[in-house]
Amino acid sequence: MPDSSNVTASKPGISGALHRAPAGTTLPTDATTALNAAFIDMGYLSDEGLTHDQSVTTEVSKAFGGDIVNVFQTERKDDFRFTLLESLRLEVLKMVYGESNVSGSLSTGITINAKPADLGEYVYVIDLILKDNAVERIVIPKGRISGVGETVYQDNDNIGFETTITALSDASGNTHYAYIKAASA
Repeated sequence: MPDSSNVTASKPGISGALHRAPAGTTLPTDATTALNAAFIDMGYLSDEGLTHDQSVTTEVSKAFGGDIVNVFQTERKDDFRFTLLESLRLEVLKMVYGESNVSGSLSTGITINAKPADLGEYVYVIDLILKDNAVERIVIPKGRISGVGETVYQDNDNIGFETTITALSDASGNTHYAYIKAASA
């Protein structure tokens, strides 16, 4: 029987929604344990939130006469899309332009060398608060930025970086892990 108490929405976790750490950082294995110090909060995401695309592409096999006799999976994407809003945050700029292409600080001056760069592989954690203060943690053990969209500069909108992270398979064949837990009583 349907149960509306299982319907939920989400908002960012208390310490931020998106965190990034160097590849090889020990992964969290539950929804509530504090992240280790290697994880850096990437700041505000736009009010469009986070979009998770798990699309599957298939190809059909037909027999003589046109009957479909088999379906082959040719591709499975596991992408996470969002817009980073803190365009003055050094770590956001390094994520979008590449670690070696960004230097300085806001107080002394930031320099961005906008040139092609391998944006590297990182561990990503997405923390969400659900209905009745339940929490969800999505852990991407091997993520690479696969897209950065247009940046719009105008006087009535925030500067943001539309970003797509593609989750790659880890040694166990998983592209991401999700942990959900009810609020503590």
